[in-house]
Amino acid sequence: MKYFVYRIDKPDSEALRAKTRPAHLEYAEKIRDKLVFAGPTLSEDGSKMTASVWIIEADSFNEAEAITRQDPFEKVDLFESKEIHLFMQVIPEE
Repeated sequence: MKYFVYRIDKPDSEALRAKTRPAHLEYAEKIRDKLVFAGPTLSEDGSKMTASVWIIEADSFNEAEAITRQDPFEKVDLFESKEIHLFMQVIPEE
């Protein structure tokens, strides 16, 4: 099953994100087999990252939650909110 994960950064957290990003990318590489795709959202002018979007392959909501909890970004409390939703891929067809 696929899960859509949307995590919004806390205000004024650019320095924390930048400092933690190498560990975050290392973790993402470690779980590559679980990530369908991943990347940040950007501010309107594209100058800063504002949130993270992941599509995760997991057996359950609890597994998706556990995967996100291990992300270094979550361990440093970067996000002000997190949503996880079951996701149905329509295009492209699998």
